[in-house]
Amino acid sequence: MKKAALIIIGVLLIDQVFKIWIKTTFYMGEGHAILGNWFYIHFTENEGMAFGMKLGGSYGKLLLSLFRLIAIGLIGWWLYKAIRKGAGNLLVICISLIMAGAIGNIIDSAFYGLIFNESSYMQIASLFPTGGGYGTFLHGRVVDMLYFPIIESHYPLWFPFFGGEEFVFFRPVFNIADSAITTGVLILIVFQRKIFISAQ
Repeated sequence: MKKAALIIIGVLLIDQVFKIWIKTTFYMGEGHAILGNWFYIHFTENEGMAFGMKLGGSYGKLLLSLFRLIAIGLIGWWLYKAIRKGAGNLLVICISLIMAGAIGNIIDSAFYGLIFNESSYMQIASLFPTGGGYGTFLHGRVVDMLYFPIIESHYPLWFPFFGGEEFVFFRPVFNIADSAITTGVLILIVFQRKIFISAQ
């Protein structure tokens, strides 16, 4: 249990400190190259799904937030059961990473609309502004900032539907929480035989 708690708290601290720094330092859309042309810090926000995806409208946002809360509860139950059964370290680490990422993004969705004013291309947001936040509970936007356009090119002209259009890999902008979820899921997939056989 201690190991899981340390992973979750550690990921949440890194995720939230980084997000708050970006939100209170960067204009919307501001970006800076970190490593050549393939790693940027680029500030953007989304309605709550991983890698910039979203569910339309305020009801879509609310449904997504409620789904996240239910998912966190189920993941927490899975983690608790795994630890009680003496599951291997790898499974506990994976579940902890997934849970930390889910909690990290629900914090944004639940509270950022209340504690920040609007970020824009002309305004840097303030934490706890005197005029109140830009949204209501569960209607905040998730802060994203990691951008890896490793390959930038164009689709060949003969390519169906997208011929001649710009091609970027990897296009989505994401955050530490998304990275934690993705890492946990990928480890589960790659090492599933080892993880789940040892868990039995």
